[in-house]
Amino acid sequence: MLDSPVLTRGYNFMMTSELQQISNQFLMNTYARLPIALVRGQGCFVYDAEGREYLDCVAGIAVNILGHAHPGLVEAIMRQARQLIHTSNLFYTEPQGLLAKRLVELSFADKVFFCNSGAEANEAAIKLARRYAAKRFGAERTEILTMTNSFHGRTLASLTATGQPKLQEGFAPLVPGFRYVPFNDLDALEAAITPQTAAIMLEPIQAEGGVIVPGAGYLKAVRELCTSRNILLIFDEVQTGMGRTGTLFAYQHFHMTPDIITLAKGLGGGIPIGACLATEEVSTAFEPGTHASTFGGNPLACAAALKVLEVLIEGGKLDHGRMIGDYLAKGLATLEEQYTCVTQSRGLGLLQGLELSVEGKPVVMECLDRRVLINCTMGRVLRFVPPLIMTTTQVDRLLSVLSGVLSTRT
Repeated sequence: MLDSPVLTRGYNFMMTSELQQISNQFLMNTYARLPIALVRGQGCFVYDAEGREYLDCVAGIAVNILGHAHPGLVEAIMRQARQLIHTSNLFYTEPQGLLAKRLVELSFADKVFFCNSGAEANEAAIKLARRYAAKRFGAERTEILTMTNSFHGRTLASLTATGQPKLQEGFAPLVPGFRYVPFNDLDALEAAITPQTAAIMLEPIQAEGGVIVPGAGYLKAVRELCTSRNILLIFDEVQTGMGRTGTLFAYQHFHMTPDIITLAKGLGGGIPIGACLATEEVSTAFEPGTHASTFGGNPLACAAALKVLEVLIEGGKLDHGRMIGDYLAKGLATLEEQYTCVTQSRGLGLLQGLELSVEGKPVVMECLDRRVLINCTMGRVLRFVPPLIMTTTQVDRLLSVLSGVLSTRT
């Protein structure tokens, strides 16, 4: 499928075929992996075991927001690794305290809980919302409304919160107390509320659900609805947070605030870390012993996240990402005009989607052949979540490759 290597192998890596054989023999079959083995990265590029270079427009699925091997991030990780990698949360550590302080300064929130992933952050948000509602309104107030086609994680509660039945098959019985309503439909949401409703949980933009951007005024109206009914509003910003949409948090685009947000993916720039942020009032529902995470907020992950925030805010990468997002959006809109197989381009910042009238996986594979890594979700939506450091030249390369592939389908 792929042609011969273009770069000399400078490292003693396993060849792709060797690694495929070992992985297929010993790893559980939970991923439909592409037929390449990535061994290193630099900036917006990754390299396979045979030395071939690829433009990475997936970025670990919105994780590597500073690209690969960012020198400042590498140095921060190395410095902290030499000092203290992990200790129990029974003790104070400087990186954790400073990261919590910085996140509070940059958001609506007053308190932070750290964990290791987006699913865990959403688990924390679910537990926090239920405990808060039970303490304030009574034990019967446990229901959480989420959206159809949403995605909140793979743990049992976050999977139940995920509004995609195909992902829930074989895992019954699911966690009780969840119901689903259509995204972007305020009337349906209001009709679904009952006296047992504790919270509404949604993604400001449905990323896994096909890069669905809400209509004007929808999220603000949801906020008003929650306030009037004494219901908590939870924003899952695992994918939309950390500058992905052009602002540090996606809620900032919509001129309102939730009660709880969850973060992960880009927060550590590639080091696993998740966070659940909440207002002071809501956070009081958690007390010692009510929730915990052994590795959550360890010094290494927090040091990495502090550096990510520094580079985004003080290093200007947030502004740069916003500019590149606009540039990419315009280019994708041009493809929509040019090719009849493109039904819609949409997105915000560097979370962009291109909906097709044909299956997306063959397009992904052809782009792979042309050394550009992209992603497809919901069968026919190409999703683009590149690093925030991407250049206009690199965007042009992506658009050129897409144009060449799509031109054969029009």
